[in-house]
Amino acid sequence: MARLHEYQGKTLLAEQGFQTPKGGVATSPDEAHALAQTLAGPVVIKIQSWTTGRKAIGGVQFADTPEQAKAHAENMLGMVVGNFPVQQVLIEEMIPIKDELFVSLSINDRARQPVILLALTGGSGIEERAEQVHRIACDVVSGPSRAELESIIKGSHIDAAFHDRLVDSIICVFTVAKKHEARSVEINPLVTTTDGRVMAADCRMTIDDYAVFRHPDLGIDIAREMDHPPTELERIAYEVEQADHRGTFYFAQLAAEPGNGSNGLVGFHGAGGGGSMMSMDAIVAEGFTVANFTDTSGNPSASKVYRAARIILTQPGLCGYFGSGSGVASQEQFWSAYGLAKAFWELQLSIPAVIRLGGNSEDRAVQILENVCRDVPALVEGFRKDDSPKTIAQRFAELAKASLEAGVAVWKPRLPNVPGFVGSAKSYEITGGRVWIDEASCDAQTTDLLVELSAGLFKSEDGKPVLAVQEDEFAKRDSELIALEVELRLACKPVVFVELDIPGLS
Repeated sequence: MARLHEYQGKTLLAEQGFQTPKGGVATSPDEAHALAQTLAGPVVIKIQSWTTGRKAIGGVQFADTPEQAKAHAENMLGMVVGNFPVQQVLIEEMIPIKDELFVSLSINDRARQPVILLALTGGSGIEERAEQVHRIACDVVSGPSRAELESIIKGSHIDAAFHDRLVDSIICVFTVAKKHEARSVEINPLVTTTDGRVMAADCRMTIDDYAVFRHPDLGIDIAREMDHPPTELERIAYEVEQADHRGTFYFAQLAAEPGNGSNGLVGFHGAGGGGSMMSMDAIVAEGFTVANFTDTSGNPSASKVYRAARIILTQPGLCGYFGSGSGVASQEQFWSAYGLAKAFWELQLSIPAVIRLGGNSEDRAVQILENVCRDVPALVEGFRKDDSPKTIAQRFAELAKASLEAGVAVWKPRLPNVPGFVGSAKSYEITGGRVWIDEASCDAQTTDLLVELSAGLFKSEDGKPVLAVQEDEFAKRDSELIALEVELRLACKPVVFVELDIPGLS
């Protein structure tokens, strides 16, 4: 589910007539100062982070003056929450709270209907007061029963002057959720104030991933549940996934530096959800910190695996590259091997890599990977399905230790290495890139080999390679062209180079 910041959620509530505190978002101490001046009174400063328990970690502060608000913002902006720095703080008027309620709407998939949870005592610690929570089923069209809500509210300790407005507010939660196709909307607390208002003092909202494309106004970058705002690399990776639906590609950044006592920061590349999680546990058990979680599975194209590897290796400070998944994949593993081998060669990988390529054609895949990577500075080892994640994690630890003792520096991102003929040789456009052919080096023997390895994409004409298929068909065959490039490199005839775009990657 795609999450919205508190301020975004409150804005959607306000559009439906819900009362919310006055305020705005600041990205700098000066902006916080200016907002506090505009509000002209005591304010609350809250970090905009997708986490609960903000107050306990210093993420909620109070200020009587703009100067105090600026000082708090200076301390909050940049504080690390869940491995990622806070980039925004919310500055709001301080409201005189009288009563606190808890309201939460979520979709019950089993019942196939929305359900509202309502507690007449909200605020922190609501999880420990489950026996006080009322469960209200909602009609998918008309929402919750007004009569049922009224019976709960009117039988409470809350002043009767607020009853109708509280019921209206709870119904409004359903209206907002339906309009924006939210999977959940939580207001904790929904408050009454001593000056007679009913307001949403906090708001958490998530939008159904499959509905995000219908709501471009929400500005959701990635239609996927995450525990932090999308990073630059996550946005780039998501665009790669959206542009190529052959298999899956999931990328999430987890840490920017090793944890305390860690053996180092590792670029992680899995294949298959369950096997990837097991493999990640194995490498963490060896004392490493995982920089990212990546999964390329479901028969991914070689170009998708290549782009995934390039994105992983855009992260600085890695001590190694660890790849392992389910080990029993039905997909042909040599496609992944081609993609990894191309990325490692282009970037001249200098940190150790351990890659488990268990599944169909695993022997061929390991052979491709290891043979191509003999031309890179790092030691790259391939493993098969019978090699357990624990075993290969231990082997990775040995290689990482040896690399450190040999004085090999941690990874520093670099531009890809390309052959000298790129930019001047003959080329063909393909989807997301271009293929370059070094015709000057194509003697008859090399051309014959190129044609033989091209899976029918090229033919020989006057001793030179020319297209054997229509250009529109050729443009879709990026994976076969990567295979051709790699196989020619293995044959010591590197006359083909596939140049692939990764928009946003510098």
